[in-house]
Amino acid sequence: MKIAIYGRPFNDTAVLPFIQQVFDNLVRHGADIYVHHQLHAYLKDNISALQYKVLEPEDAIKGFIDLFLTLGGDGTLLDTVTLVRDSGIPVIGINFGRLGFLASINKNDIEDAIQAVVNKNFTLDSRELICINSETKIFGADNFALNDITIHRRDDSAMITTHVSLNGEFLNSYWGDGIIISTATGSTAYSLSCGGPIIHPGSESLVLTPVSPHNLNVRPIVLPDSSVLSFEVESRGTNYLVSCDSRTAAIDKSIRFEVKKAGFRLNLVRLNNESYLSTLRNKLLWGLDARNY
Repeated sequence: MKIAIYGRPFNDTAVLPFIQQVFDNLVRHGADIYVHHQLHAYLKDNISALQYKVLEPEDAIKGFIDLFLTLGGDGTLLDTVTLVRDSGIPVIGINFGRLGFLASINKNDIEDAIQAVVNKNFTLDSRELICINSETKIFGADNFALNDITIHRRDDSAMITTHVSLNGEFLNSYWGDGIIISTATGSTAYSLSCGGPIIHPGSESLVLTPVSPHNLNVRPIVLPDSSVLSFEVESRGTNYLVSCDSRTAAIDKSIRFEVKKAGFRLNLVRLNNESYLSTLRNKLLWGLDARNY
């Protein structure tokens, strides 16, 4: 089994024994290990005698790599989306961060998780992505997001007005700090913190969540994933911010763009002892009530 490993450089050296454990277990199970060149630059200076090959930027992964393993938190797994793209390669994350909603494997469960992975004792959880399109290629080829695409004012600017159309029909104008266009996967991320609903990944829905709206009767709205959303922004400044998961760009207020469902999905690995609902309860403490215990 060919397994590629991706991770960001770590500031905390306390994770090094867990990284060593990951590699030791993969070698023990006879996996062919390929490390992303960015992680390789970190490992060669911090851990010696690891057995792997380096995955270079020009290396093709579709039809070659069987699975991507991320070391870090949810942000690290989101980075991997731009590497996997439309290849269909399954992705699983070992959580070295705090929440670990997407990167759901606890670092204390590495041995059992890797054994399950190499023996293919898992299911694939297919997750929808959205993409942003405009005449100006804001994010180039990486114009898609697993969690959300967000419009936001600059830190030094007044609130912005975002005019939104749904399938060519005017929907609403939002005054405030911005607006979040979230997938069902991203409904438990930034959108949730702004008052958006939790959406089950199987519901085939998007959610439009305003950020700090300046009118009390504006609420998030759930839309079918077949929707095409168009945006035009008014701002006192010359530009504003658009983010695509963890990638952010400042764009001119004259630019109009649309957001819709991407033409491919991401395969998240779910081990047989976990589910979306158990992750909700365990990671977000959803429904936690002392009267139930």
